Amino acid sequence: MAIMTEHQMFTPADDYEAVRAAIAHISETGAEDLDLDRFARSLGLSERQLTDLFRRWCGLTPKSFAQAVALDHARRLLADRSSVLSTTYAVGLSSTSRLHDLFVAHEAMPPGAFRQKGEGLAMVWGAAPSPFGTAVLVVTEYGLAGLGFADAQMSIEAAFEDLRARWPKARFRRDDARVAPVAARVFDPAQWHADRPVKVVLIGTDFEVSVWETLLKIPVGKATTYQSVAAHIGRPSASRAVGAAVGKNPISFVVPCHRVLGSTGALTGYHWGVPRKRAILGWEAGVAA
Repeated sequence: MAIMTEHQMFTPADDYEAVRAAIAHISETGAEDLDLDRFARSLGLSERQLTDLFRRWCGLTPKSFAQAVALDHARRLLADRSSVLSTTYAVGLSSTSRLHDLFVAHEAMPPGAFRQKGEGLAMVWGAAPSPFGTAVLVVTEYGLAGLGFADAQMSIEAAFEDLRARWPKARFRRDDARVAPVAARVFDPAQWHADRPVKVVLIGTDFEVSVWETLLKIPVGKATTYQSVAAHIGRPSASRAVGAAVGKNPISFVVPCHRVLGSTGALTGYHWGVPRKRAILGWEAGVAA
């Protein structure tokens, strides 16, 4: 097991695997019926060890985490959704910034690069630890262009191929050392600084980019619905198309597609798995607390 430094907020992969098993159990059981001691023993841990694991991982106890990802909490997140997407404009921020602790600066990939499916582009990819399992990142001269996750169900290579499919004609080389500092800035809240924004590059159709730009305006600890996103971009009847665009988001976590919920607050499908979506929302609840 790797040793964490004082400022390293993400944890080793085996920590996440234990948390992932706990999330699955909590999701089925619910906060009120959770027998923490019995469940901890099923993982080979004491109740104290499991609680310490959760506190280290997201700053919450297991029961607090269970409440954070419960359906009623999701509904509370949506309670003021009418103002979430307008907040950026209300405070006078431009379209290249967002109210999010990551302070992401973004731009669209040049249209030619999109049409040519990345032909002529040199891209670097690699794997790095994250709070949600192994992260797989793709970076270019323009900035972070892809982020996905690997786990027991999807290998690092398979996660990379998933991201690579968006630029079939680009040239790729693996360099874990090159992507490591990018991953650290993305996943370590201690490195979220407004004067050092994480630069991302979006590649997609005009409609997809408009959806992703809207997602960038949803702050930590907030959520919205597909219908609200559709209304925000001036396409109120395009909820299904918005859902498809959300599913194609190439930069998971940074472009927070996990904050888009069903109209009832249900945690609907997520490209990298609904358990991971629950994990991210719970982790962010600890960050925003």
